[in-house]
Amino acid sequence: MAILAGITTNMTLNINNTMTKQVKIIGGIGIGIVALGALLFYAQPSSNQPSGTFDRNAPSNAISVLGASNYDFGPISMKNGKVSTTFKIKNIQSEPVTLSKLYTSCMCTEVTLKVASRTQGPFSMLGHGPIPKFNEILQPNEEAEIEVVYDPAAHGPSGVGKIQRTVTLENNTGQPVELLVAANVTP
Repeated sequence: MAILAGITTNMTLNINNTMTKQVKIIGGIGIGIVALGALLFYAQPSSNQPSGTFDRNAPSNAISVLGASNYDFGPISMKNGKVSTTFKIKNIQSEPVTLSKLYTSCMCTEVTLKVASRTQGPFSMLGHGPIPKFNEILQPNEEAEIEVVYDPAAHGPSGVGKIQRTVTLENNTGQPVELLVAANVTP
């Protein structure tokens, strides 16, 4: 009987040691997950706001695109060179809006902002060199133009096919204006 009790005690100790190891492993994994979550939380940017000053009292639709906010060039040939279109925007609120940054989604596209007789740009892709900030004031009911120039030959032979590019205008309302251009590039 004593031998049986000793075997049972050894089995219980082995089971307890195995369970203790499993609990330690699971606990270590749990602590690792919590630490990783905390690291990811603190590594996030401090704000999702555009780089301009954000006015929480400004309406979200302070700038209106007059006409369509997208333009399709249709089929265009690389050999015929650059194509362009112009979008018109308007400040539809009763307070001035500060326009601060203008950029594109690809280096093959350039944009220029024209407010009255003043011009800002041309600007290109965010992340490929500095995109300078500016402080262009758009008065209530004032209109501006955004000229978009697309170079179908910029990507060479690999740039053939359907494309879509985005133009983003940041401002102090917190709601960037996004414009789209598309084309079907042929050789």
